Amino acid sequence: MARMGRPGMSDAQRRELWDRWKAGESISEISRALGWPPGSVFTILKSNGGYVPPVRTRRPGFLTEGERELISRGLARGDSMRAIARSLGRAASTVSREIGCNKGAEHYRAVDAEDRAWQRARRPKPCLLALNEPLREVVAARLADDWSPEQIAGHLTKAHPDAPGMRISHETIYKSLFVQARGVLAKSLQQHLRSGRPTRRNIHNTVTGQWRSQIKEATPIHERPAEVRDRLVPGHWEGDLVMGSGVTQIATLVERTTRFTLLVQLDGRDTATVTARVSATMLTLPAHLRKTLTWDRGMELAAHKDVTAATGLAVYFADPQSPWQRGTNENTNRLLRQYFPKRTTMAGHTQQDLDRIAERLNTRPRKTLDYDTPTDRLTALLR
Repeated sequence: MARMGRPGMSDAQRRELWDRWKAGESISEISRALGWPPGSVFTILKSNGGYVPPVRTRRPGFLTEGERELISRGLARGDSMRAIARSLGRAASTVSREIGCNKGAEHYRAVDAEDRAWQRARRPKPCLLALNEPLREVVAARLADDWSPEQIAGHLTKAHPDAPGMRISHETIYKSLFVQARGVLAKSLQQHLRSGRPTRRNIHNTVTGQWRSQIKEATPIHERPAEVRDRLVPGHWEGDLVMGSGVTQIATLVERTTRFTLLVQLDGRDTATVTARVSATMLTLPAHLRKTLTWDRGMELAAHKDVTAATGLAVYFADPQSPWQRGTNENTNRLLRQYFPKRTTMAGHTQQDLDRIAERLNTRPRKTLDYDTPTDRLTALLR
């Protein structure tokens, strides 16, 4: 079983992620420090319910990652197991057992072997609620009644002063809820928590006083030219990401005057991917139709200067939590839900698929265009 986040974030980065989370940094701060999208950071945090895992240690005498790499190289050269063992200063039986446990000499891979070793080394101790069914039933019932974990813990201490087996800390209840690998409390019980958070929040984690999307040198929407608001001059665009399930997404670009829509296939929502694909799509248009682009505060367009350098578009950013400032784009995204319903994946759609869907939108008559189509209006501009 491969570790979560591979390929991608290294073990050192993951450790730094948890250290920063433990120190009280927000997801946005961690994202900027590591250069990974906030969604990737959140996925790793959620994998352990927001609880910082202990630092992994290797028992003395066990093979190291470097030794496994040397075994892999030796097998690739055709060395015998005894020769590999001598080069490592290990017993031949140790090398033989290592190779046998990891798909044999032909399919041995150091990275996969290292992952399996850590998985086999895990010996999770059953948690309190897993061992105590009466206590588990009481906790589950009270959670279903919308009691907080702290209320449950306090009530049990008072109601059962002489029964240590009916005591539990509120933190243990939270951990049993958020770390689903424990498998003792139904995930649906999380919905009864008043906070509504998907992970346990460290007391030091706060975004108070922070501007969560600190895009460097972002030009606010209020500085756009007046002609953008009037919709009389073409070439002004609004853009956003439409999210699907499983960390999938596409980008939408809508021209304000004609309502002409472009859809952009994205393999990821990281800054480099979004910047490159949006720029390439906009470069398919003539220069006089590339004047401005208004985006929301998403960090996926943090490298907006690269977009401007590549396309000539002046990029402006809407105010946080102000979707009405990009009303044309928001309306288009709602129309797209006919083809991409919520909670469905965007994966598997090629750029050609998206072009066909965009063509459907662009050849529909629009009341706001006096029942012309966006294609009609754009074609008139290109003549």
